[in-house]
Amino acid sequence: MAGKGAKATAAKSAEKEKGKKAPVSRSSRAGSQEKPAPNKDVYQLFAEKVRDNKQLESRWAIMQETRVEYFRGKDFTTFMRNHPEVREILGPDKDLEVEDIVNTLLSKNLVIRCDRVWKTVRPGKKKLSSWPAHLEIHREQVFTENDGFFAWMFLKRRTLWQTILSFVWPLFALAVCLFPVYPYQCKIVVLYSCAGALLFIVSILLLRAAIFGILWVLLGKRVWFFPNINAEETTFRELVRFWPEKDEGERPKWTSRLFYATVAVLVILLLRHHAPDEAARARYQKKVSNIIDDVLEWSPKLALSGMMEKHTGTNASETSNHTSGTGSSHVPPTNEGNTAKADPDMDRQTNSDKVQDGDEYGDDMRTRFSEV
Repeated sequence: MAGKGAKATAAKSAEKEKGKKAPVSRSSRAGSQEKPAPNKDVYQLFAEKVRDNKQLESRWAIMQETRVEYFRGKDFTTFMRNHPEVREILGPDKDLEVEDIVNTLLSKNLVIRCDRVWKTVRPGKKKLSSWPAHLEIHREQVFTENDGFFAWMFLKRRTLWQTILSFVWPLFALAVCLFPVYPYQCKIVVLYSCAGALLFIVSILLLRAAIFGILWVLLGKRVWFFPNINAEETTFRELVRFWPEKDEGERPKWTSRLFYATVAVLVILLLRHHAPDEAARARYQKKVSNIIDDVLEWSPKLALSGMMEKHTGTNASETSNHTSGTGSSHVPPTNEGNTAKADPDMDRQTNSDKVQDGDEYGDDMRTRFSEV
């Protein structure tokens, strides 16, 4: 027992000596007094990680006039089963069930459960859409795999590409406003590029409409190439998707197909009958060409020269008017309008006065000759 007490006393003395040899610095004391920085919520990190992962299929929809990104419950379960490494972000909660994880996300307002607006099958459809375009908030905010839709409630992190575009768009708008002062060659390039893009879009729309009409009339199939080209709530990747969507509607009757085919033929014949002739087309083309030439040939120099010519012409006209007014100031004013509208009796009286003056002048001259 005495040996154990001696060993304990020796250990205490050794600890005191270590404490004396390693004094605590002022910086360490100041750091110990500061509060530790709060860590970011692990579920927030988990939600951001899952949303950035492209393996979880998601779509965009309109919910209460707001564009949101959402996913389906069954897809989230499949994603968590195929990517168990994502659970490591949760730390001690990584072993929780998928239902518990999603319910925690719901309680933290990181996601919200939604429901489709139209809950009944539309006429001509066999089943409800797998990805509805319009959603509303569900009454029960719990996780479910059966027809469960969940929308993200936080802003997605801005990527480098989005940051670059945020600076490029104002420059692009300024470049569009400065189009009239471009050089002629730049105007030609911009004009033909825009015309080519517009012609391409119109051609695609007409082609997909023609293919849809032909296949619908002949086979009763609804096939839309570039199915999302007219959608407003899709991303660019979904917008340029080429493959057609699966036909989910019932096959139309042959009577309706024949009716619409007849209407289409009649419309085409009517448009062909009332098409403009060659002369009208030439006049319209000339008019459009003149407008385009005026836009392309306009330049600040021409505008300034036109303004100078107009200003010079105005000064010259004002000077001539002032000179003519000064030179004719001694001439009594005439009343041409009243003369033109004079009465015939006044004209006869004037003529008689002139004749009488002439007779008096003749008598005066004869009197002078007789005196001589």
